[in-house]
Amino acid sequence: MGARRPRHEADLDSPRRKVRVAAFRLAATTVTNALFARFIAETGYVTTAERIGTSYVFYRHLTRPERFPAPSPLTPWWRDVPGAAWCAPAGPGSDLAGLEDHPVTHVSWEDATAFCTATGHRLPEEAEWECAARGGLVGKKYPWGSAPDVDDPPRHNVWQDTFPTGGGAGGLVSATAFAPNQLGFYNMTGNVWEWCATHWGPLPRMGENSERRGGDAYVQRGGSYLCHASYCERYYVHSRISNSAGTTTGHTGFRVAADPS
Repeated sequence: MGARRPRHEADLDSPRRKVRVAAFRLAATTVTNALFARFIAETGYVTTAERIGTSYVFYRHLTRPERFPAPSPLTPWWRDVPGAAWCAPAGPGSDLAGLEDHPVTHVSWEDATAFCTATGHRLPEEAEWECAARGGLVGKKYPWGSAPDVDDPPRHNVWQDTFPTGGGAGGLVSATAFAPNQLGFYNMTGNVWEWCATHWGPLPRMGENSERRGGDAYVQRGGSYLCHASYCERYYVHSRISNSAGTTTGHTGFRVAADPS
């Protein structure tokens, strides 16, 4: 688990260490819009973004991005859009037509946990997630090995041009896009960041599954369609960031886990 050397010191993703992971089950894909819509219809659950009334949208997905504030000068490509939510990913007037098989986004850690509770699942622990992402390979950077993604078409959904202005506007793809890794898991890097059950902090100590951690920040794994070497470079199987439990964005989703049946 982890990297030999850190890409970003603040990510706390090094050094490598061996951890113990008990048997577990993990969904082959992230939860899709169609599946999340069924959960909403059956439970009446109201998501964090819907309750707050706003969520973060990538500026190139908006017709007039200048109308909305950027949450930080460090990330001017994000816009705080009133009305953006899982069912309106680009704000009022947008919908999920044709996106039913895409990962659900604009979901907080709280939303993901509510989905898991309602469906008899749980979020994966961080060590479980990385074990699955590595696909049975040892010491490799990507789900397919250590060779950089130079294929045409590419092997995962990350930003392919100068970020954030070059090429197309970028965006999500189907939860089953690209070939799965050797264990059958799709899109373990790129597409959407995925929530884990684990509180943010250093990687587990040697031989352990998780540290004793607290606070409101939780681990996110895998990178997203916005990851690019010029500013982020977090599209590896060991890549990690964190966000507060109530944060929602247009590039964050989740997949479910469970104990062995």
